[in-house]
Amino acid sequence: MPVPWFLLSLALGRNPVVLSLERVVGPQDTARCSPGLSCHLWDGDVLCLPGSLVSAPGPVLVPTRLQTELVLRCHEETDCDLCVRVAVHLAVHGYWEDPEDEEKFRRAADPELEEPRNASLQAHIVLSFQAYPTAHCVLLEVQVPAALVQPGQSVGSIVFDCFEAALGAEVQIWSYTQPRYQKELNLTQQLPALPWLNVSADGEDVRLVLDVSEEQHFGLSLYWNQDQGPIKPWWHSNLTGPQTITLNHTDLVPCLCIQVWPLEPDSVRTSICPFREDPRAHRNLWRAARLHLLPSRGWRLDAPCSLPAEATLCWQALDGGPCLPLVPPLPRENVTVNKVLEFPLRKGHPNVCVQVSTWEKLQMQECLWADSLGPLKDDMLLVETRGPQDNGSLCALEPSGCTPLLSRASTVRDGGGGLLISPSSPFILLDIHQRWALVWLACLLLAAVLFLLLLLKMNPVKGWLRLLKENIRAGAASRSRAALLLYSADDASFERLVGALASALCQLPLRVAVDLWSRRDLSAQGALAWFHAQRRQTLQEGGVVVLLFSPGAVALCREWLQDATSAPRAHGPHDAFAASLSCVLPDFLQGRAPGRYVGAYFDKLLPADAVPALFRSVPVFSLPSQLPDFLGILQGPAAPRSRRLAERAEQVSRALQPALDSCFRPPGALGTGRGMGPEAGVRT
Repeated sequence: MPVPWFLLSLALGRNPVVLSLERVVGPQDTARCSPGLSCHLWDGDVLCLPGSLVSAPGPVLVPTRLQTELVLRCHEETDCDLCVRVAVHLAVHGYWEDPEDEEKFRRAADPELEEPRNASLQAHIVLSFQAYPTAHCVLLEVQVPAALVQPGQSVGSIVFDCFEAALGAEVQIWSYTQPRYQKELNLTQQLPALPWLNVSADGEDVRLVLDVSEEQHFGLSLYWNQDQGPIKPWWHSNLTGPQTITLNHTDLVPCLCIQVWPLEPDSVRTSICPFREDPRAHRNLWRAARLHLLPSRGWRLDAPCSLPAEATLCWQALDGGPCLPLVPPLPRENVTVNKVLEFPLRKGHPNVCVQVSTWEKLQMQECLWADSLGPLKDDMLLVETRGPQDNGSLCALEPSGCTPLLSRASTVRDGGGGLLISPSSPFILLDIHQRWALVWLACLLLAAVLFLLLLLKMNPVKGWLRLLKENIRAGAASRSRAALLLYSADDASFERLVGALASALCQLPLRVAVDLWSRRDLSAQGALAWFHAQRRQTLQEGGVVVLLFSPGAVALCREWLQDATSAPRAHGPHDAFAASLSCVLPDFLQGRAPGRYVGAYFDKLLPADAVPALFRSVPVFSLPSQLPDFLGILQGPAAPRSRRLAERAEQVSRALQPALDSCFRPPGALGTGRGMGPEAGVRT
């Protein structure tokens, strides 16, 4: 590649003041020998075919050592190409088989003879030169006078000028004789790369200084040399020297390479990748890496360079703690950048995240479904594993590990009814509120207290436990109890009455849940799912479910009780009472209702004997006449004394009276369907 010879000379030497390269003028290849030898360079290239080994008929010349030197072949004063000069050192190999032949050879070379013959030893030496993508072979003929022929002794050398090569190239040189009497010599050499290119720091930036002669045209390309794919161009330009190019330090990555070539036909391109070991480049690579969620179950890690990393899935809780690896963990997968990979999931969840890490540390974490499915949810991950006999076990994933659950009634699925993990995986993800974790922590705490009570039967300990028990009771008494109101939406006036009752109960205090105040959640989840969630939460917190009987509610109950084999008729999307009967009735039929349910009806709207007998296994109160007893049951252990309870009952009664008056119809106003009033009765 043509470059200024003085710049090249200075770059190749250790001491730029002392070392300079010899210049060879002219485009022709030449050969010269040591004193006493004669040599000749054959015109044109020869085939690079070493051939098979043959036995030497006697003493022969063979190459013993190769030596190279960099020179400049210059066509003009400043138009030079880098060239490799090769010196082949020769020696005599082998002996005369017949002493008479040796004697004849010596006498022919005797200078005392009147007419001495020109006896000599002749050899054909092949030099083979390869520098990708080119190969070049030359044939050298050399003769050694008989007087210098001593078996096993060196006779001198032959020098060839020269093989042109590209800067930064790796060259390979072979030498052997024709015919070949011994194994060929070989030499590999790495030529200096881009001697005119200087990479230096300029504060936070990097400068590429190309010290090329003026008016010399060359191409410059910056590209990402990816191990796992083709070269990816980043920037390219045709320039005229000299040039200084500034790169921002944030653009540096380990695989960023520089390629330079003269704008000439069939020119050789020379490349250098100077940032492979630069710590800034490795930090920038991780900053530039991005995880992308693709349709279906695909994902991809985009990065300019290859990354020696692994990826795995984890569960990120809403509280912002560490992302918990799945237990047992999914197999780690080696990351191939810019390639589509697949998750072992049936569907996504906002809390499922991808971690990419090296052997040193975690490098990046992305919760890929957060954009499409919304922010993180207050859900818990339950892991189900199945044994060889198809027996399953369930545990809750927590920071301390996977806490086993004691039992389960049936296979649990997520809220949408489908598995999140593919069938080949032993996991099931569930949308369950984090209160489950609190319940299990409370159970563990209670077990620890009982254990201490059994081990330490000392009076001070008993006194301390007694005090602790009193404090717990006092704290429980100070907290409001939960109550879930279930009713049939007979008409708008009855819904107003239920709303008035719920508002009045909240002043006791009670924590009241009623579908009137949760219409948005009811529409989103469906009546049955909403009731299940509210019932579970209420009973887990020691609350009570209140069944408000009305003519419409009684009719629905009798429909279920009289014809359990047929499906119930359709109801409105917000009718939680109709939806809840599928779970409420089994509790009563199996004897699980006492202590968990309580009934009530309004004495002006429904006769006392209209409530089905099945529901009388729990207290049923007439309102507002039995309000004190009703409120006492609702508040449980936290109920105040009778005098205070009567005052609260009076407050609730006054709050109910306007809404109750609007629902009451005189005896002459007969209702139809599920209308209000005693005469409306119940349909059978």
